[in-house]
Amino acid sequence: MLPPGENSALPAEEPAGPPTVVPVGFLGGLHWKVSVIVIALDQLTKALVHAKLQVFDSVALVPGLIDLTHVQNKGVAFGLLNDAPMDIRMKAALTTALAALALAGIGLYARHVRPEERLARLGLSLILGGAVGNLLDRLIRGYVVDFVDVYWSGWHFWAFNVADASITIGAALVFLDLLVVSRHASHTV
Repeated sequence: MLPPGENSALPAEEPAGPPTVVPVGFLGGLHWKVSVIVIALDQLTKALVHAKLQVFDSVALVPGLIDLTHVQNKGVAFGLLNDAPMDIRMKAALTTALAALALAGIGLYARHVRPEERLARLGLSLILGGAVGNLLDRLIRGYVVDFVDVYWSGWHFWAFNVADASITIGAALVFLDLLVVSRHASHTV
């Protein structure tokens, strides 16, 4: 007779090996809800600005620091190419193609992010939501609606929107994960 708690029919437990990495598939490692929320919030705020403010009209939120200003960004990030001397349809096609290439790059990078890389996955989800939000503007309007105008004293930042803020925060999270989190360091065998 065996002592209580022992069962000769069960095999002895073997020590656990290294965790296996399960491939997440194409864009499977992203937080889709985050991306969808960013897209919805971005499009809602842009629709409100478009409906309530004429182009270049401004409303002070925090006087001397933050205004809501309706700006049409027909260029790329930070207004680059805004004043480029080219046909408006050509500019719209070029900026839309650049946005599509950025989305393809996000997709390629997302395929290589492991499930345990939480900051990178969250960052890519924010970037994806922001990129899609701005791409929708380019496809629908031919330009991106920017409206957050930050300034102080003689300093003035470019106008931006929810999508731009999401892309910036997402990029910071991806870089933080890549540069600071130690699991990316090579290990000796």
